[in-house]
Amino acid sequence: MAPHHEGDPVSMLTPTFAMKKRLFASLFLALMLLSGGMNLWGQEGEWISLFDGKTLDGWSVHSGFAKYRVEDGTIVGTAVKGSPNTFLCSDREFGNFILEFEVFLVSPELNSGVQFRSMIAGEEMVFWFRNEEGAMRPTTIPADRVYGYQVEIATETGGSSGGVYDEARRAMVSPWWPVKGSEGSKAFKNGQWNKYRIECQADHIRTIVNGVVVADFRDGLNYSGIIGLQVHDVGQDPAPYEVKWRNIRIKPLD
Repeated sequence: MAPHHEGDPVSMLTPTFAMKKRLFASLFLALMLLSGGMNLWGQEGEWISLFDGKTLDGWSVHSGFAKYRVEDGTIVGTAVKGSPNTFLCSDREFGNFILEFEVFLVSPELNSGVQFRSMIAGEEMVFWFRNEEGAMRPTTIPADRVYGYQVEIATETGGSSGGVYDEARRAMVSPWWPVKGSEGSKAFKNGQWNKYRIECQADHIRTIVNGVVVADFRDGLNYSGIIGLQVHDVGQDPAPYEVKWRNIRIKPLD
């Protein structure tokens, strides 16, 4: 083939194979998005099991001294008198992902939750945020304290399950909390396994309980962190309240 010379109108106007390929790909993507044929959450990754059903390998306890054990393929968290909020935390951090798990609130008296995109304080820290009146207020946390986004696990009658709380940081729930009497506030059921799904992509966060969307919002305070299973502080109550988790898996997103 004879070489094209600089300025040759044929070489300037005839699209190359690479150009055609890029044009086709762009048109295909646009058509898929318009037709609803592509999931905007980008589920290209493989599911990763965070719990092998036998051991707590890949996890460590922080913030308190509640107990965690493996029993019949589940992780069982047991409250301990005098312990602050305790978290069984993943050794790995995750950014954009879909997290799924099942939870059984054995003791309705025990409030619980699962941290996501959360951190563990390496030393004492102070956070400053504005309160509802607009005034700056500090929150001080000790070393080893877990802080960040937490999806709520509570009783059916409480109606807050699936809401998102900013644990030990802003301590803020609204507007990420289900409205009383809404479908989302009724999604969690007592006395059974409940399936949770948390979707995080950039600043977009969505929580789903038993197939019902509970929270759907945008917040860009942080974009990655650990997963943590919470056993809540019960003060001086000596009762061994328990909560169980199983089928904990995560799909990293592109």
